[in-house]
Amino acid sequence: MNEQTKVYTSPEEKVAWLGTDPIPAKAYYDPEWFELERQAIFMRTWIEVGHVCELPEPGTWIRRELEFANASILIVRGKDGQIRAFYNACTHRGTQLVEEESGKGANFLCPYHFWNFGDDGRLIAAPDFERFALEKKDCKIPKVSVDTHAGLIFINLDPNPRQTLLEHLGAYAEGMEKLPVARATHFAEYSYEIDANWKITYDNFQENYHLRHVHGLTGIATVHPDNLYGYPTDYTFDGNNRTQEIWSNPTPKITPMQGYNFGLAAKFGMEEGVIGGPHDRTYFAIFPSFFIIGTPIQHFSHKVYPISATKSRGVFRVYWVGADDSASKRYAREYSLASIHDIHIEDVNIIRRAQKGLLSGAIKNIHFMTMEGLCRHLYQCVAKEIEAWQAEQAAKGEPA
Repeated sequence: MNEQTKVYTSPEEKVAWLGTDPIPAKAYYDPEWFELERQAIFMRTWIEVGHVCELPEPGTWIRRELEFANASILIVRGKDGQIRAFYNACTHRGTQLVEEESGKGANFLCPYHFWNFGDDGRLIAAPDFERFALEKKDCKIPKVSVDTHAGLIFINLDPNPRQTLLEHLGAYAEGMEKLPVARATHFAEYSYEIDANWKITYDNFQENYHLRHVHGLTGIATVHPDNLYGYPTDYTFDGNNRTQEIWSNPTPKITPMQGYNFGLAAKFGMEEGVIGGPHDRTYFAIFPSFFIIGTPIQHFSHKVYPISATKSRGVFRVYWVGADDSASKRYAREYSLASIHDIHIEDVNIIRRAQKGLLSGAIKNIHFMTMEGLCRHLYQCVAKEIEAWQAEQAAKGEPA
């Protein structure tokens, strides 16, 4: 056995505090519960939306659609280098300012009546503005709270966030800065919509119990007699966030093609200095629905945006340091992305079936076993946030 390989020992004691109670299935399809999640969590929590490499120069901007908020968001690097975020809506009559996914320009010109806004959100000019009973200083595009960490861009739709981004990331903030994503200059992305609740979609990627069944071919590298399900070697929890340490199979069953391509990716990873970090086997799960895996050969993130109680949108990204400056590097990267996509297709099919099985309401509870502790933790955090929000609403005399 390779001396670097961690010997598998069950970390079950790390999740014993989560209990063993059944989880109410209704939380995974009920529209009323989803509305509570939307108000209590997604409308007032830091949500990961991109990477600073998408805003390389002053004047560059990206657009993000957040279905759970019916909102389109512009994220802009201003002439002063600062990153700001705004609602993508003209303050005249609400027209969306841009339809493109990204661009570069000092101003945002509304296509309807040509109101013109600066990259700091100020109204610069508007035709025949004298006929409005307004002052330009009162016509700024509404701001959205935005911050960055480890190269990742987060926004918060709460005008007065309860926590700073660093407080939200908690004990994992320092570790995330040591991931390749903090130095990433390029990425590949694909997104998908799925008829499944956001937690059902996200939970699939928080447990390894399914690997040998759903990924019998694509995931065979994880199967070993010492750890038949590829269970993690460790868990940690910090507030609403959590990590797991990915087990290293000492004798992975990989095809010659996989061996060649992953070896190629490892070679480039070493040249880029991203191999051998302290978190190469760490899975960081940041509440509510974002995770990133430390492994530098396939350094990828996955976020799940809720759309409705039974529909969500996922975005996968594979991050790299340095440009595709050779055909072999481009090939290795494309292979990494394609192999993740192959595995994910198998996940999507089983996630859909899980959702369909719950929709009748016949299943009253779902059950997480010990090694699905991260899924249980997510549900408990969601329930806790909803309870806190309802208490706040009651204290204010407002309906929850």
